[in-house]
Amino acid sequence: MPVKVIKPNHSGRRNMILHSFGEVTTSEPHKALLAFTKKRNGRNNQGMITVRHRGGGSARTCRILDFKQDKLEIPARVVSIEYDPYRSARIALVAYNDGEKRYNIAPDQLQVGETVMSSKSRIEVKAGNRMPLEMIPEGSFVHNVELEPGKGGVLARSAGCSVQLLAIEGRFAHLRTPSKEVRKVLRNCMATLGVVSNLDHHLTRVGKAGTSRHRGHRPAVRGKAMNPCDHPHGGGNGHCPIGLKFRKTLWGKPARGVHTRRTKKASTRMIFSRRTK
Repeated sequence: MPVKVIKPNHSGRRNMILHSFGEVTTSEPHKALLAFTKKRNGRNNQGMITVRHRGGGSARTCRILDFKQDKLEIPARVVSIEYDPYRSARIALVAYNDGEKRYNIAPDQLQVGETVMSSKSRIEVKAGNRMPLEMIPEGSFVHNVELEPGKGGVLARSAGCSVQLLAIEGRFAHLRTPSKEVRKVLRNCMATLGVVSNLDHHLTRVGKAGTSRHRGHRPAVRGKAMNPCDHPHGGGNGHCPIGLKFRKTLWGKPARGVHTRRTKKASTRMIFSRRTK
């Protein structure tokens, strides 16, 4: 959906671009599918900070999503399109014909009142329907794709994301991800047709520091503004360069242009074509 540009009434809102929420149909979530999670603020069980720049933020309630969508051959009617504070995409509350309700990731252009279904056989090719990759026409865009049959979707779940089914060869389907990487996935893995909703999410701008704090993001300090004992870029007088040939992280590792993927990772053999930089 389109975004809305905030009027620059004061400096804190001068560069702010927010969601319009025009596709959201209700602000009241389904209480039976809510869960309360404890904030950890980037700390482990000993209280040590293991992930920096996390903490604070407004209270949020977690929605329990169905990434498997394993109720097969049972039509489900879309009851509402809702906002989820834990993800960038919109979610859809669907009611199955047997009375059960579940939350699914909402594809783009999904409307209230439409019917979606999951099946192991070939069904109608429309956004929201879910079936194995081998039953989906080549060239289609899918999301919430499984990497292992029955484990639930893990690929393409963020706002505006999708993977394209290029071909079916032997036991595998070839998928092109948003990073242009071509990956092999077992042909009997399930996938949902369509592109994930909230396509304009990447156009939003926070606008001010307070909004980041409400989202649970704490400030980040530049390395060159620190002392030498705190960061490899630290030290010097005034606005000086980092003093190194290449940028480094806080822990002295290269920060740009170095592959960080483990060379012996088991799923490397499933990558048909590497991603572009």
